[in-house]
Amino acid sequence: MNVLLDHLADFREGFIGTVLLTLASGLLAMILGVVIAGFRVSPVPPLRMFGTAWVTLFRNTPLTLLFLIAWFVVPVIFVPGLSPWTKALLALGFYTSAFVCEAVRSGINTVPMGQAEAARSLGMTFSQTLRLIVLPQATRAVIAPLSSIFIALTKNSAIAGAFSVTELFGVQKLLSDKGFPIAWIFLWVALGYLVVTFSISGLFRLLERRLGVAR
Repeated sequence: MNVLLDHLADFREGFIGTVLLTLASGLLAMILGVVIAGFRVSPVPPLRMFGTAWVTLFRNTPLTLLFLIAWFVVPVIFVPGLSPWTKALLALGFYTSAFVCEAVRSGINTVPMGQAEAARSLGMTFSQTLRLIVLPQATRAVIAPLSSIFIALTKNSAIAGAFSVTELFGVQKLLSDKGFPIAWIFLWVALGYLVVTFSISGLFRLLERRLGVAR
């Protein structure tokens, strides 16, 4: 208990860092994932090819390797001067977007084909059909998969702690280097991650129940 009380400010800062990084990278992953899922079901072949390449690349690349690319390749070739937090955001967001894309695409496939055909017969474009007809119905089917994806994202954010980003796992590294008992440090860090993951799980269960009633 003394480890927590004596370093409460460090744990609080790490916890807030984990929450903010999870929220920001989750938002980026959702935006990219929905867009790429639209590419994957698009009638335009180049867009389908781009979507397939995106998912194949990021689903099959280790997340640690993406962090290394964000730290040592992106600043040299693309955008110099990015902060460690921004680099972690990009690595986590891009990686998770591939999984979000596949979850959304699976949800789109649950919508009867007749819905899209009826929309086209009314003169709606592909983007209008997807945005107004298909995605609202697909949302119900993707709630459960997205819950698992964002819980995994929370745990994946621990990698950022090894790259000088302020978050819970980075607090563990900081206190361990100072010689504090590793078991107690890991206990409080684990409890912090449990608070975040249980909150995400509860939120998605609430959404699932509300959307279930809406049917």
